[in-house]
Amino acid sequence: MKRTTIILILTFMVNVMFAQTDNYKNAIENFQTNYNTEKYEDIFKSFSPEMKKALPFDKTKQFLTNLKIQVGKIEKTEFVGYQKGTYATYKTNFEKVVFAVNISLDSQNLINGLFIKSYEEPKNSESNVTNTLSSYPNEIAEIIFKKTKDFPNNTKLSIAVIQNGETNYYGIIKENDTIKPNENKNKIFEIGSITKVFTSTVFASLVEDEKLKLTDEINYYYSFPIKNNIKINFESLANHTSGLPRLPENLDLSNKTNPYKNYGKKEIEEYLKNLLKLENEPSKIYSYSNLGAGILGYTLGLSRKTSFKKLLQKRVFDKYKMTNSYTSSQNLDKRLIEGLDENGEVVSNWDYDVLFGGGGILSSAEDLVKFVNAQFNPKNKELSLTRKPTFDINEGMKIGLGWHILKTENGFNWVWHNGGTGGYSSSMVLDTENKNCVIILSNVSAFNPKMENIDKLCFELMKNIEK
Repeated sequence: MKRTTIILILTFMVNVMFAQTDNYKNAIENFQTNYNTEKYEDIFKSFSPEMKKALPFDKTKQFLTNLKIQVGKIEKTEFVGYQKGTYATYKTNFEKVVFAVNISLDSQNLINGLFIKSYEEPKNSESNVTNTLSSYPNEIAEIIFKKTKDFPNNTKLSIAVIQNGETNYYGIIKENDTIKPNENKNKIFEIGSITKVFTSTVFASLVEDEKLKLTDEINYYYSFPIKNNIKINFESLANHTSGLPRLPENLDLSNKTNPYKNYGKKEIEEYLKNLLKLENEPSKIYSYSNLGAGILGYTLGLSRKTSFKKLLQKRVFDKYKMTNSYTSSQNLDKRLIEGLDENGEVVSNWDYDVLFGGGGILSSAEDLVKFVNAQFNPKNKELSLTRKPTFDINEGMKIGLGWHILKTENGFNWVWHNGGTGGYSSSMVLDTENKNCVIILSNVSAFNPKMENIDKLCFELMKNIEK
């Protein structure tokens, strides 16, 4: 998935010096009390005018509600120190996870910065990691090394770089604090939320075959009325403008090692019939939703009177000869790279039922290259449809069906998606005009404090081939 928790609220950090430690103590204590008692309006009132403008109350409430559903109440906070002369960091124990909550205050002691991310224990000294990627081009090797040296031992990355339509593969493994080459282009990884691109591709193929229309409502395919007769159309699920929350409130996240496994037909029908509540007006606001993508896939199956996994196999895997892509981690034997948790320990794979369309695919770099090469074919109407902008998120980003569309400094349109599960992280960006692409699959946990390096590596490699 893109994430099982939202990491970033907003940063509005300013350069101030800290003398009044008690102000920060009061700020974090009030935040904890109001968060635990769901007094989100009181938290919003503690924001500076700039924060309120940048993060309106509906967005604040949405974030905090989702955060509490996913990680529970705050049990305790511990002051760590002041960082970069701009904010105070607190090691914060939630019921289900430990995060670093970073807060900055303005001269009126109002919160003008709030940043929440995975907590990483301070290290006494930097370990010496050796780079043995001499068989790779120097610039590529250096970029890969810099972005992977801080990952745990036994980390593996499978990288495909397509430049002007030509593909090179760069596999690595970290062993004994050494980054080494590793032949793994055929190895299987969970791809997480990159699955959403494939879910949207199935949708687009049905649209091109005139089986569905973009604006058809999903309500027609359910034998019961959706709560309050709320209308939801397929396109809004594919481009995250449905108004649905990130996750359903009846999803039990206490099973961190396999959170989606037991969310099935009974649970999704209960949600749609009795629990559904939109957080935004449909088609007006972009709000990333794993739930929405899961419902999209599930409903596509219902529309064809089959399962979504069978639709995916027929309309994508078989069509693009992706013979090394799967809908289950079972029986993959040594082809499957084991996922690692945030501490570098082997963790179980994630299994999906009705929400499979949000993040359930397993694949290899070589198979994803086949899918990307099909994207380069301008005559492929269904893939072109997925990349066609459907909503403007901001000045620099639009969204198609599944794909996020980024405008680069050079004026190119990059289409991108990433993914993260308990044991894996992935990122994929492509430029169809120039036939360039970078694909990264890894067994770096979405909860690893350095996991953002996967996206950074992906973009840096892409910039390197397009410079």
